[in-house]
Amino acid sequence: MNPSCGRCGTIVYPTEKVNCLDKYWHKGCFSCEICKMTLNMKNYKGFEKRPYCNAHYPKTNFTCVADTPENLRLKQQSKMQSQVQYKEEFEKNKGKGFSAVADTPEMQRIKKTQDHISNVRLSVNTHTHTHTQQLPHQPPAASKNYNYEPAAAPGPVRQAAAAPPPSSGKRYQAVYDYAAADEDEVGFLEGDVIVDAQVIDEGWMYGRVERTGQQGMLPANYVEAI
Repeated sequence: MNPSCGRCGTIVYPTEKVNCLDKYWHKGCFSCEICKMTLNMKNYKGFEKRPYCNAHYPKTNFTCVADTPENLRLKQQSKMQSQVQYKEEFEKNKGKGFSAVADTPEMQRIKKTQDHISNVRLSVNTHTHTHTQQLPHQPPAASKNYNYEPAAAPGPVRQAAAAPPPSSGKRYQAVYDYAAADEDEVGFLEGDVIVDAQVIDEGWMYGRVERTGQQGMLPANYVEAI
């Protein structure tokens, strides 16, 4: 069933229906209550479920109370009563060092929470102190001596490789593993035999790994003469 228009009271069909302010309106009936200007959903203003334009929208008026002799007397009497009550409260609490605080439900809840927190802290501190006192004396742990070999010292910084001198036939044996870091170096494993070894500069030599047949630069502190 089609609803009736909020202004003219006749039936409003779906093709011309405006739904606003909890009522249905014809598009032409949806107008300002004062000037009858046609409104839409973007420019209307509702007041007490009636549409108004911006110019005729009712303004909220405040009621002014006149300062009659009777009102002035009541105002003065109320002020005096407040001052008397304040003075009585001041005299009552004078010397106590604090101001009276109303024991409201909120203040009771805060006080209860603070008491609970204080009890929890006291319980934790007591438990910690008791547990510390009950701990038996622990003798110092015996020192343990583990046999271990120190890590191999890093190889010294060397200069660019120079051409190897003629072979002298010296033999060395690797005491540590070494992985080649540059293209002109040779890697080896602990126990490998280095043949045709020649000292190039401080800390480096040139030789050939007998096991792999590879030759190149190697750190002198990783091998020992045999």
